[in-house]
Amino acid sequence: MSLFFLLPIVMMFSSCSKDKTTTPAVSAPTNLTINAVVSADNSGNVSFTASATNATTYEYDYGNGIYQIVPSGVVIYKYPASGTFTVNVTAKNSGGTVSKSLSVTVTITSSLLWSDEFNIDGAPDPSKWGYDLGAGGWGNNELEYYTNRSVNSVVQGGVLKINALKENYSGSAYTSARLLSKGKFSFKYGKVEVSAKLPAGVGTWPAIWMLGNDINTTGWPGCGEIDIMEHRGSELNKIFGTLHYPGRSGGSANGNTTMISNATTQFHKYTLEWSETAIKIYVDDLLYHTVANSSAIPFNHDFFLILNVAMGGNFAGAVDPAFTNATMEIDYVRVYQ
Repeated sequence: MSLFFLLPIVMMFSSCSKDKTTTPAVSAPTNLTINAVVSADNSGNVSFTASATNATTYEYDYGNGIYQIVPSGVVIYKYPASGTFTVNVTAKNSGGTVSKSLSVTVTITSSLLWSDEFNIDGAPDPSKWGYDLGAGGWGNNELEYYTNRSVNSVVQGGVLKINALKENYSGSAYTSARLLSKGKFSFKYGKVEVSAKLPAGVGTWPAIWMLGNDINTTGWPGCGEIDIMEHRGSELNKIFGTLHYPGRSGGSANGNTTMISNATTQFHKYTLEWSETAIKIYVDDLLYHTVANSSAIPFNHDFFLILNVAMGGNFAGAVDPAFTNATMEIDYVRVYQ
């Protein structure tokens, strides 16, 4: 091969190497600072400001399972519940990340949204309560016939009384009442407190619970069900708190139990705390069941309240042949937000 032939090739490669350029590496963000200002009005609002050299965006972990991408670094987040939270902020660009954490303490003052104190004798307030009526087992092989008669539900002496009776009525061996706020009051997120004294008697099944407003279109368990309190007379003083939803309904429901004293002879406070991040169930301010809330389960829309005493069925089992009557007394129902 001649020298004259090699020379152009050498010149070509030399030319290419001179034209080649390299992109400078992007430096990861530095000097991250975070500032948090908790609103003085106890609303749960916290104003966050994050800043870092070379950052193009920021990711906030609010310490309660909620994450948010904030390009500017400046955001106001409203916490749904009181508590102390460790907030982590990550500043990012194409060259890397830098993170920093801080702690914020939030106190939220709730206000009374809705209540019934049952202070006026007579029928339950029709502006607050309606009735489910009839028999048919109610999906649980229950034995009662629900009525709106005063012998089955009445406000008397400052309490609501739901009376289950042994009597032949329209083909059923028992009667009772099931009151509900559907079409009159519903809400999303908040705190429910109910003071109640439960009925005694094997076969009784009192319940304080909630269903999603969309039950008529979505059906059960797709609408979601929150059982704030259930009790059965065959297991005195054992309180059940349960959530039903797709994949966790019927016998595989998401629940827990706790034991108390004097459930049928004294009033106890049954409480639900419900937010976008958690559902918590208490008795007398003692927490015994928590479920993490998310968009994957149907507890992020309006629910209504239900108060009832069932007889028998899949949960309560056989009724004592000697049973004649039993009463659940409710002193108040209060909903806070």
